[in-house]
Formats: sequence, C-alpha cells, structure tokens
Amino acid sequence: MIEGDLISFFQDGARMLGLPKSLGEIYGLLYVSKGPLTMLELIERLQISKGSASQGLRMLKTLGAVTELNLEDDRKTYFEANRELKKLVGGFIREEIRPHLKSGKNKIAEIQKQLANIDDPEERAFYQERFHKLDRWATQANVMLPFVQKFLGE
Repeated sequence: MIEGDLISFFQDGARMLGLPKSLGEIYGLLYVSKGPLTMLELIERLQISKGSASQGLRMLKTLGAVTELNLEDDRKTYFEANRELKKLVGGFIREEIRPHLKSGKNKIAEIQKQLANIDDPEERAFYQERFHKLDRWATQANVMLPFVQKFLGE
C-alpha cells in the first residue's frame, strides 16, 4: 500500500512537471526500494514495456535522478534513485528549464524581427513592450536559477 502510494506521488509530480507518467513510476519504485533494481525488475513490478523502461531510465539518468550500478560478480546493470534534492533540481534545471529558456529567447528574437513589418505604430509599440517584458523575464529566470538550485540543495 505505501509503495503504491509513493509511486503514485511521483507519478503526479512527473505529470505536474510535464514529464511522462512512466518517469514518475520508475523513479518512485526506485525511491521506495530497499536496494537497487534491474530494468527487468522495474518492467515486471510496474507492468511497463521494455521501451518505456529503457527510455525512462535513460531520461532519469540524464536528469541525474537515477544512478546506474554494476555490482561485483553480477553481469546485470542495476539502478537506484538519487535522493539528493540538489542533484534532482540541478538536473531538471539543466536538462529541462535552461534549454526551454534558451529556445524561448531565440523564438522571441525571431518573432521580434517581424516588428519591422508592422505598419501601425501603436501595434508595433504594443508588441515591443510585450517582447521587452518577456526578455526581462527570461533574463531574471537565468539569474534566479542558480539561487533556486543552491536554496533547494542546502
């Protein structure tokens, strides 16, 4: 019962962050497990496909949420949840938030070039003000992210 509730908790967290439900399931099971698990154990216990498990583990490793282990005298690969908030937040910021901010800034710059084609001065001023505000938001987010990481990691 507790195991299922914890897995559900992480599923909800993954969905809230816009990540696949299976990421939350995999991380949740690894988090609640007393020891590391193989991919086959994850597949069997969560009733997910090999593809979902493989893709989920790969993404969780990239985010720094899961560590891959090779145990002595065992040819299987094991996985365990990283339980350090600083690493989890840092990985999410590095892999999800920063790329989104960078791509958003590039999109804003591209759209902003179109302002020269707007003949109506009021309409152009309106969009310039909106783009300026978005640019400030992106700059502020980039300044604040290291503080958020440090705050949550301490």
